[in-house]
Amino acid sequence: MRILLMNSARTWGGTEKWTRMAAESLADAGHHTILVYRRDAVGRNFTIPKFRLPCLSHIDIYTLFKLARLIRNEKIEVVIPTKRKDYVLAGIAGRLTGTPVIVRLGADRRLRWPWQRFMYAALPEALIVNAEKIRETLLRTGWFRKARIKVIYNGLDTEEIDRLKYEPADKPYPFTIGALGRITRNKGFDYLIRSFALFISSNPNADAGLVIMGEGADQPEFETLASKLGIADRVRFTGFIANPYPMLRQCDIFAMTSTNEGLSNALLEAMYLGCAPVSTFAGGVREVIDEESNGFLVDYGNEERLASIIERLYRNENERQIIAHRAKETVIRQFSIPDMTESIVTFCKEIYDQAV
Repeated sequence: MRILLMNSARTWGGTEKWTRMAAESLADAGHHTILVYRRDAVGRNFTIPKFRLPCLSHIDIYTLFKLARLIRNEKIEVVIPTKRKDYVLAGIAGRLTGTPVIVRLGADRRLRWPWQRFMYAALPEALIVNAEKIRETLLRTGWFRKARIKVIYNGLDTEEIDRLKYEPADKPYPFTIGALGRITRNKGFDYLIRSFALFISSNPNADAGLVIMGEGADQPEFETLASKLGIADRVRFTGFIANPYPMLRQCDIFAMTSTNEGLSNALLEAMYLGCAPVSTFAGGVREVIDEESNGFLVDYGNEERLASIIERLYRNENERQIIAHRAKETVIRQFSIPDMTESIVTFCKEIYDQAV
């Protein structure tokens, strides 16, 4: 097939990583795949043919003209936009060129406003989501037929992870809790820091620390919080790490404490690398974590519960290792790149055949 993926993000994150995995795997499978991007922070990570467009607004006329011409020149059969701004730009360009658009949505998002109905239901022909929980939320709007929403789990590029995970990385603390993501409020790092401080207050001699990988505007606020709680020496902010796998591999626990997610790539990567996972009930996490079998689940904001899970895993190394082993097995079984690629192609062909 001839597929165009679109990502107008300013910085690199989970959606951008999915876009790269999808694009590169589709190209490797023999499909003509191109990327439209906005910033070099995204585009430089792709090896497929790529085109830079301004994407200044949802209805940027210049971008719409260039995008429509690109679709026609490249004889694109399906467009897959991955950011909210892209949904409108790609949707309008798709209407202008008669090309089906499949929105890729990676977050569990309640939709209720008329402009959202236009963006998610009226413009595109279909949606790809990465968790059944997201599909359930969308179907409750009454805007969609179930057949228009396809659940395709994120594939995990285990070959790349295995190639990169052995780069040198010192273990920051004898017992290390890891977290990764943009340093913003919705990732729940303040909740994680308070919960970790509660664990330390009950275990002041614990040789434990928290490592938060990523960058973002709210980092100073979280650093101040750690200082006020008296654990600044036990909380390390690494900034952006191009290759986080060696550090993740050193972690004993991985904590995903977001208020809202789809199905976190960082969580899946940490599970594959041998971390015992602890997560809030965000997005589709219950589709991958089975409570007390291959990980733990906690309500966002329940600091006592998260602190008790940290203490349990800190004091029970054998249980922690069993849970981490089961978590890795789950990821290997359920989240493969070939399965993801095949599912994307099959769904694209189905939507294209219906459109023509």
